[in-house]
Amino acid sequence: MTRTAAQERNTKETKIKASIDLDGTGLSDIKTGIGFLDHMLDLLARHSGMNLSVACDGDLNVDGHHTTEDIGIVIGKILGEALGEKRGINRYGFSSIPMDEALAQCSLDISGRPFLVLQAEFGGEYVGEFATELVEEFFRAVAFNAGLTLHIKCEYGANDHHKIEAMFKAFARALRQAIAIDEKFKDQIPSTKGVL
Repeated sequence: MTRTAAQERNTKETKIKASIDLDGTGLSDIKTGIGFLDHMLDLLARHSGMNLSVACDGDLNVDGHHTTEDIGIVIGKILGEALGEKRGINRYGFSSIPMDEALAQCSLDISGRPFLVLQAEFGGEYVGEFATELVEEFFRAVAFNAGLTLHIKCEYGANDHHKIEAMFKAFARALRQAIAIDEKFKDQIPSTKGVL
């Protein structure tokens, strides 16, 4: 069984082409037009163990909002598609990641019931060309389009780059746990309902 998906999404604001392989080796090919977002998506691929390709031509002359949110939408959709009926997955994942002075935690459930709780405070409006308020927009788009119950919290930190990087790594590591196949239950859907 291959757990892969690809999608193109074209609007008046963004043109996105993306693909995912849940059983990859953490390879990435990322071109969003926003350097810091490229960096975060590279980290997402590497630490989740997924292969991820994203190419986006967005209206960055306006700002980075449409690009970031729409990439989150597409990543969420291809993640959900690649998971299929979710047979055999661990379903739940948790990670706590330090990044120098910052600490972030992520708990997630591939539940089919999308929800986001994100708690973080940032000292500045931007890291590079990336608006810090878009962290929440990205994770909301992923969660609601992949069907994740997603809780992310930056416990503390002083440097916004470190805080956001810790959050992306925590998400990636929690996701890596959740999408992994549990060999003991590989033919079962991990829910008493029989469906996720």
